[in-house]
Amino acid sequence: MSSGRHIVFIAWRDLANKDAGGSELLVDRLARGLTERGDRVTLLCGGAVGERTYEVRRSGGTYTQFARAPFAFRRHLRDCDLIVEVCNGMPYLAPLWTKRPVVCLVNHVHTELWRLRFPAPVAALGRLTESAVMPWVHRDNLFLTVSASTFAGLREIGVDTERIRLICNGVEPGPPPAPRSPEPLFLALGRLAGYKRTDLLLRLWDRVRHVTGGRLVIAGDGPERERLEAQAGPGVEFTGRVSEEEKHRLLSAAWLLLHPASIEGWGIVVAEAAVRGTPAVGFSVPGLRDSVVHNETGLLVRTEGEFASAWASLAIDDRKRHAMGRAARERAMQLHWSAAVDGFSLVADEALARARVAGQVSASQVRASQVRAEAGADEPVVADAVGYLAQPSGPAPSEPA
Repeated sequence: MSSGRHIVFIAWRDLANKDAGGSELLVDRLARGLTERGDRVTLLCGGAVGERTYEVRRSGGTYTQFARAPFAFRRHLRDCDLIVEVCNGMPYLAPLWTKRPVVCLVNHVHTELWRLRFPAPVAALGRLTESAVMPWVHRDNLFLTVSASTFAGLREIGVDTERIRLICNGVEPGPPPAPRSPEPLFLALGRLAGYKRTDLLLRLWDRVRHVTGGRLVIAGDGPERERLEAQAGPGVEFTGRVSEEEKHRLLSAAWLLLHPASIEGWGIVVAEAAVRGTPAVGFSVPGLRDSVVHNETGLLVRTEGEFASAWASLAIDDRKRHAMGRAARERAMQLHWSAAVDGFSLVADEALARARVAGQVSASQVRASQVRAEAGADEPVVADAVGYLAQPSGPAPSEPA
């Protein structure tokens, strides 16, 4: 049964963008899943775009899109049923320029990342916009996120708990496992940007390699690559951007995934490594506290010294590393994109129901909702601890002891 909703995602990037990451992957999987279930989906974004099973419209460049998106929306998409505003730091503030129902999707609250990535005046403006203006503009809307850390972060910037919804992230099961490297191989995979702190790995590697031997492979590209390559010592290999096939081979071959980032929305690469039975070492920071179960699927630490110790000790303890790899795979294999789509669809229906009360929903969508209700499609979805959670409560995950 086609649910017949027209859902518009307004986001910074398409998955085809060279800087695309976990947020873009999430939007793509949601859009694909909704399309397969009979919804019409449009992605409105800036920069490079690719061919998709759903409609993609380009609204400008990296920054001009924030000014052009409202006009592109009004010209082509104003009759949609629901808008999903994807706020990756700088919001589009859709409620100021449309009366259509809006859900605000936030992968992570940037907090200190603003000062790490931008000059002081820009950082101050960005932080104010994200922490004060965005919550106020969306004061009547539902917020959606994928981690308990971001759930807590949204509460800290003033979003009411009862308006925050949490869905799971998913992970691709991947092809059959490739061989594990017989010699120690440690992998860092992601965009080479300052907040990812890859330079920290290079500093620590000078200490760790004398204990473990082996190689440190850094896969990915970004603005920091040239500087990082100049700092690299013996045993370090930079691969640049890798294909999906090569990513699978590296994640399977690695003994450990190293993730020194200062903040994440969730850490999709951690789950991608876990599917291959590769545990992770990272810092106990928002996002990673959700994707890594400390001392079970990997290790989370507080300081650089603890990171080096965790890296070296797990590398030489085959039994513990293998046990963590098995646990990581078991947990990751429970993360299904279909559950993410289920959860999102429930949130979309809830947002439309709220808008119906306020008189925002089109007559066509009212009829489509009635058809779904008669068919039993609006029955609640019950999911386990790693599936859809309609309204989580309680504190964010604690730091490791």
